[in-house]
Amino acid sequence: MTGAAAWRGYWVAAPTPFRLDGKLDDEAMRAMCEMYVADGVHGVLVNGTTGEWFSQTPEERRRVAEIAVESVGGAVPVVIGCTTYTPAETIELARHAASIGADGACSTPPPYAHPSTEEIVHFYATITEAVDLPWMVYNWPRGTAVDIDVATCIRLAQLERVVAIKDSTGDELKCARACEAVSGDVAFFGRFIHRVGLAFYRELGGAGNIDGGGLGARYSVPYFEALWAGDLGEARELGARYAALSSSIVNPDYSGKFASPTAQLKAAMRLLAQPGGYVRPPLLELTDPEALRLLGDALADAGLMDREPS
Repeated sequence: MTGAAAWRGYWVAAPTPFRLDGKLDDEAMRAMCEMYVADGVHGVLVNGTTGEWFSQTPEERRRVAEIAVESVGGAVPVVIGCTTYTPAETIELARHAASIGADGACSTPPPYAHPSTEEIVHFYATITEAVDLPWMVYNWPRGTAVDIDVATCIRLAQLERVVAIKDSTGDELKCARACEAVSGDVAFFGRFIHRVGLAFYRELGGAGNIDGGGLGARYSVPYFEALWAGDLGEARELGARYAALSSSIVNPDYSGKFASPTAQLKAAMRLLAQPGGYVRPPLLELTDPEALRLLGDALADAGLMDREPS
């Protein structure tokens, strides 16, 4: 589909800013989306895992989607996370996304249900046939307890409205096999911003990387632009800077070094004076002074803070 061609490069999986009292912070949400556009990111995904969809009401999720589409203003694609526990709920959110002019919808398999392969395929066939939007399949084993295998990725890539797969498995060899198998049919997003990822991207047809929060945009946006320009030396250097930052705060299984990933991200954004807001229960704020010091050191080491590491 045509949407796949435009879905590439460095995308941000945006957090949802909440105030300390737990209410949605509309102003911070707008400022954050405008920041991402100014950073030059190539796409924005809202209401995904980083967006804490699980702690929002349906009304709040629709409000977040509306603010994102309005604030990005067509500068880059905006895809709305529509993961829920049932096809009907996912379809309802996706229909709203279509009605406000979003560029696409995204969903994992239903969490907690632990669906079989046939149930996964049936789920995506049902939701994509119901809403006339480009769809992104989101493989998130850490959150769903199922890992979409390569054969199933191939089947999902043949669905008419599926234009992209976001693969967040910790198994990079399996990710590479999936990328090779489907990249001729859909845009495949994986963990491509490091030396091994560079090889995956160049040889196997990957489309880009979707990153929670966008802390590394300073390096990852020009990384892809260097790749597109054929400047592999520049891409290697930028990819190494990004990979060093990522590995200093995130474990290979996508867990955080200092707190749960979104709490850690929002703490980092506050250290950088970025409008990420606060987490909402069941997540808890990162408040441990030593952990915050180490997080600040990681950001300083990466050249993102105007101070030396402590």
